[in-house]
Amino acid sequence: MDYGQGAMVRDRPGGKYRRTRLFVMTLGCSRKAARFLTLRSSSRIWAELHERAFRRLGGSTRVVVLDNLREGVLVPDIYDPILNPLYHDVLAHYGAVALPCRIKDPDRKGKVESGIGHAQRALKGKRFESLEEAQLYLDRWEANCADTRIHGTTKRQVAAMFAEEKPALLPLPLEPFRYYQHGQRTVHLDGCVEVEAAYYGLPPGWIGRQVNVQWDELYVRLLDPRTGLLLREHVRQKRGWYRIKEEDHPKQKPLRVSQLLWRAGRAGSHIGTFCNLLYSQLGEPGIRRILGILSLAKKYGTAAVEDACAAALEMGVHEYRFVRRFLERGPQLTLRQVDPLIRELVHYRDLIHQKTKEQEE
Repeated sequence: MDYGQGAMVRDRPGGKYRRTRLFVMTLGCSRKAARFLTLRSSSRIWAELHERAFRRLGGSTRVVVLDNLREGVLVPDIYDPILNPLYHDVLAHYGAVALPCRIKDPDRKGKVESGIGHAQRALKGKRFESLEEAQLYLDRWEANCADTRIHGTTKRQVAAMFAEEKPALLPLPLEPFRYYQHGQRTVHLDGCVEVEAAYYGLPPGWIGRQVNVQWDELYVRLLDPRTGLLLREHVRQKRGWYRIKEEDHPKQKPLRVSQLLWRAGRAGSHIGTFCNLLYSQLGEPGIRRILGILSLAKKYGTAAVEDACAAALEMGVHEYRFVRRFLERGPQLTLRQVDPLIRELVHYRDLIHQKTKEQEE
């Protein structure tokens, strides 16, 4: 399979015409092809086009040959390529294995290259008002022209050869693939990773390390980046919420947390007391509040944060948000006319008069 340039399609009603991308998957024996037009491309769209092609063909192949485009191959290597995780899992769901070509060697997949050129000649010079209209035209051309032609190499009709090849395809799974998003996250001091402003815990020992994360509408999965093993699976949480399993809570205070509390105590006695109360009451989620207190000390100064923490302790409100709002709404420094450090103006007048008289003498 491969991409090529497709027809010109109007992006939206009244909008400009845009060049589409033509996705083509060609079977190696019969030359039967599944062709789709798309305006955009991403790793998910690339995987979805494979799924649509398998379902149109009525089965999946055991091997797929592709270029080293970024949607499918992260690190090109003829012997040991690194595939996009989502693309790899979609192919595994259908029982297929990816076989990327050698870099800058498109002749390794000449069958699909000729299939792209065949479709481009049929779409040449045509413009469509919508992507659906263009796809409908391409499907009619596929059924009436491409499938009924006598192939130049095999000297047989494509549809007749596909009828012989179709039983060799792998059966389709009962359910379509459940798509997800993926990325890498660093485990913070609270032992959690952040996914769309919610926080999910890992087993002890992962603080400061990176893990692979997969998430969809229902679940968040945390994976070991070296082995790919599932470390934890959590139900999706709302923004700002935490999800930590009971066995993942540390039995004793981690070293980095002790160092963080020591920094808070060094900044000020009230700051240290307030941060220790945060950690004792909230546990791992309180670590982010402690980091917030220390960041406020950099912004407003330790003296101002010390006063804010003292006020919070006096009122019995052990919340980071209270300290932040106290500092944001606190009185600003203003210039004062009377202060012990400011001398009376007559002193400056007498000093200037004395210096001027000395110069004249």
